[in-house]
Amino acid sequence: MRADWQPTASTAMLKRRAALLSRAREFFAERGVLEVDTPLVINAPVTDVHIHSARVLFEDTGSPSRRYFLHTSPEYAMKRLLAAGAGDIYQICHVIRSLERGRLHNAEFTLIEWYRRGVSLDALMQEVAALLRRLLAPAGAQRRTERISYREAFLRELAIDPFTVAEQALAQAAHEAGLAAGAAGRDELLEFLMGTRIGPRLGRGTLTFVYGYPASQAALARLDAADPRAAERFELYCEGVELANGFHELADHRQQRARFEGDLAERRRRGLRAESLDERLLAALQAGLPDCCGVALGFERTLMLATGAERIDDVLPFPIERA
Repeated sequence: MRADWQPTASTAMLKRRAALLSRAREFFAERGVLEVDTPLVINAPVTDVHIHSARVLFEDTGSPSRRYFLHTSPEYAMKRLLAAGAGDIYQICHVIRSLERGRLHNAEFTLIEWYRRGVSLDALMQEVAALLRRLLAPAGAQRRTERISYREAFLRELAIDPFTVAEQALAQAAHEAGLAAGAAGRDELLEFLMGTRIGPRLGRGTLTFVYGYPASQAALARLDAADPRAAERFELYCEGVELANGFHELADHRQQRARFEGDLAERRRRGLRAESLDERLLAALQAGLPDCCGVALGFERTLMLATGAERIDDVLPFPIERA
């Protein structure tokens, strides 16, 4: 008899998982945030060069087969709800990201994603910290909050100014940190150093918010009006683990289209698939996205911290190999 029919997470872990999800829903109910549900199967994938959408082919005997995708985040659909007047909303859902596997990665995982209208990025960080303290209680309930800019993090940990350092010096630092020799752009070098040298040192005993990412890494965030080199984006680290990614959301459909098209060009340069843009999202932005901030929190990583688990497999009933 094969043994891989068994779940990897214990019954006690399943109960802890359910308890944390219940706490999350209570947290948003107390704040009057509406829970929504958006499709897993979508018409257009993300363009981000670091995220890879899984394709789905529906066989239809009555018409030509059509290709769809599994969502990597509910962000695009949730923004369409925001543009339609849904108000403050959140969602707890499974997402799928191809090519992601490791101690902290499984191709299928759970996101808690929410959007707040008319709030600052600072206020959203406060709310994220409040939710984390609720979910990590009792041990993590008293964690202090630290905020550090992306630039300050590089200066503190590597004595490098990410906005002014010469690319050759940046490449040397990345290669000394273990990056294989070869062509890599400025953002690839910065992301490697953040992922391997800086991120693992952050959040030791704290909830550490890193804000002010380079404008070239803005994704769907606005640029900082006070310093256009930086984006109004943050990431949250706890015990060296990245837990959340938040934006003051970009509402300008022209800027967002230009960024998407830039992503597609970069995907082609790297030899990655470049699919069509999500025109429905762009139409929603054109119709009018309210001023809002949004964030996505990795639930399994949070559960790992709450329970002391070492691997994501320990908190998942069925990781990808047993699905």
